This record gives sequence, C-alpha cells and structure tokens, in this order.
Amino acid sequence: MKILIDADACPVTDITIQIAKEKEIEVRIFCDTSHIINSDYAEVFVVSQGADAVDFALLNQTEKNDIVVTQDYGVAAMVLGKEAHPIHQNGRWYTNENIDQMLFERHVLKKERRKSSKIHGKGIKKRTLEDDLKFEESFKNLIEKFK
Repeated sequence: MKILIDADACPVTDITIQIAKEKEIEVRIFCDTSHIINSDYAEVFVVSQGADAVDFALLNQTEKNDIVVTQDYGVAAMVLGKEAHPIHQNGRWYTNENIDQMLFERHVLKKERRKSSKIHGKGIKKRTLEDDLKFEESFKNLIEKFK
C-alpha cells in the first residue's frame, strides 16, 4: 500500500503526509508546474501543465489497495476501477456504491451552469479545524481498514 495525493489545490496534503509518516507508508505527491511542493518524506512528481496531465500521472502509478486523496470524482472513479481506495479531502470515501450518484450529480450541476450564466454557487467555504479533524479521522480509518 502506498498513498498518492492529487495535490493541486489539496488542503490536506500536510495532514496526509504526517499520518503516513507515523504509519510508515510511502507517499507520492502529484502536482503541475504551477505549484511548488516540497516534502522531506514524500516523493513529489511535478507534471507539465495540461488538461488532466496530473490525473493521468497519478493514475499510472496507482495500484490495487493504494489510497488516493483527490477531490476529482472522475479520478476517484478510475481509482476504484484499479481496486484502490479514493478519499475526498472532506473525509468521504468514494466507493463503488456511491460513485455513480456523485458523478451524476456533478453532471447535472455542470449542465445547469452551462444553461444559465446566472447560476453561481456560493463558492467554497473556508476550511476549518473541524474539517481537518474529520478528514484525519476518516483517513486513519481507511488506512486501518485496508492495511
């Protein structure tokens, strides 16, 4: 088992690395050239900018039973296809039972946004300590379940 992080705009990279280090699990971080990420523990893969370049680099290194931290539902679906275990930055586990519904909801919202330029979400709410603690607990549980 290793942990792969889709690190472009990922707010839980440091938490993920800290827990992985405690559990002595290998970590690989993937980002594009517009981000600067350094780690004394994880291996960092910097991929050239381009549509889905980071996603494909991450997926190419994902193997059965790996854990992948991503907020991208499409990446999560492909990770599940590799029999690995994706987790969202909010701590929600992507599973074969919930991924279709999540992809469908994303599709519907995207379709609605295209129909009307007046539809705007409230944006992303500021991350809280509670959000981090929720992710941390869920992430530790995921490791324990599949280690």
